[in-house]
Amino acid sequence: MSAPTRLALIVEDEPAIRRFLRATLAANGYEVLEAATAHAGLSLARSEKPDVLILDLGLPDRDGLDLLRELRAESQLPVLVLSARDTESAKVAALDLGADDYITKPFGAEELMARLRVALRHRLRAEGDAPHYQRDGLVVDVLRRQVSLHGQPLHLSPKEYLLLELLARHAGKVLTHRQLLERLWPEGGEADAQYLRVYVRQLRQKLGDTAEAPRWLLTEAGVGYRLLAPG
Repeated sequence: MSAPTRLALIVEDEPAIRRFLRATLAANGYEVLEAATAHAGLSLARSEKPDVLILDLGLPDRDGLDLLRELRAESQLPVLVLSARDTESAKVAALDLGADDYITKPFGAEELMARLRVALRHRLRAEGDAPHYQRDGLVVDVLRRQVSLHGQPLHLSPKEYLLLELLARHAGKVLTHRQLLERLWPEGGEADAQYLRVYVRQLRQKLGDTAEAPRWLLTEAGVGYRLLAPG
């Protein structure tokens, strides 16, 4: 039995980029819907229920962030943002609003499809609430709240474990500083990005991981952190 065809919705006002995206997606087995405005894109997202949305931010009628904000109020559809905006603030804004990933223009077909696969895997795991994360000897058992490394129990502080669990539940997706701070310190107070960096450093030390050559935990400079997808 062949795998079911996935439906991708492209919301992009530049015809040349839409043609490139259409050809790339079709070559990888996707059916494709297209919209050149935020209004048309939101309408198609609601009526056609695509499997993934590829969203430009610089749309002629509304900012793509407005579309993302409205969509996230009613749907967990995977959203991959494509934009010429390459500032950290633009990336953080999109990720904080619920984008699964962010690619700056120009970009290549292989990068696009790789990011798309990660976004879809992340959404499938979220829907299934996968109890385990496993990669290169690291196992995070969310149900039992246990962590092991190469078969040996790994002892973490409560905050270190919560940080790792959050990243594991969203493996493959960037979690911004703000998203992590709000979950780790819901009471607010004096917690800031410096507190977060301390716990990330401690977690890396216990994992034997490094920021320079990460095996599991990646730093997205100025944005947040990403745990590599299971493999």
